[in-house]
Amino acid sequence: MPERDDVRKALPELELISDEALREKTLDVWIDAMERGGWNVSDLDDIPFTLLIDTGVSFLEHTRSVTSTAVAIARTMSEFYGERMPINMDYLVSGGILHDVGKLLEYRREGGKYVKSDVGKDLRHPFSGTALAFEHGVPTEICHMIAAHAKEGDGARRMPEAHIIHHADFANFESLKSLI
Repeated sequence: MPERDDVRKALPELELISDEALREKTLDVWIDAMERGGWNVSDLDDIPFTLLIDTGVSFLEHTRSVTSTAVAIARTMSEFYGERMPINMDYLVSGGILHDVGKLLEYRREGGKYVKSDVGKDLRHPFSGTALAFEHGVPTEICHMIAAHAKEGDGARRMPEAHIIHHADFANFESLKSLI
């Protein structure tokens, strides 16, 4: 079972969530996903963030980078637009930390390789991640960010925080992809 303090150390961005109850729910979702997927904290730097291309970037690095990228975008927008662009930073940070949490169910290790799990063959990570977050009482606005961050959200309504997470995620993915 993953230790709470070890997951906190792996995800220092949790401390950017000022609402303690939301911070703990966000952490609960990660711990639950790790337990269900059979992962330990030590695995997080080895799990690839995508099975589509080999980037050498881990799931943990990607999660932290997307969260930090989203925070930087939101801070810049707030600086320029002020109250005309209200952004719930706690929700945004939680959404960044949780956007790919479903990959802990979508992937499994098989013979030293990472492949789709049985869950992953049926449900992509936006679906499983949203279900996990909802199960833990994470506000629906954050569930919306998880559900809408990938192609599944294309054409659907996205709240401002969801647009930010989506673009932070794809800025990371597409930039890495362009290096291959």
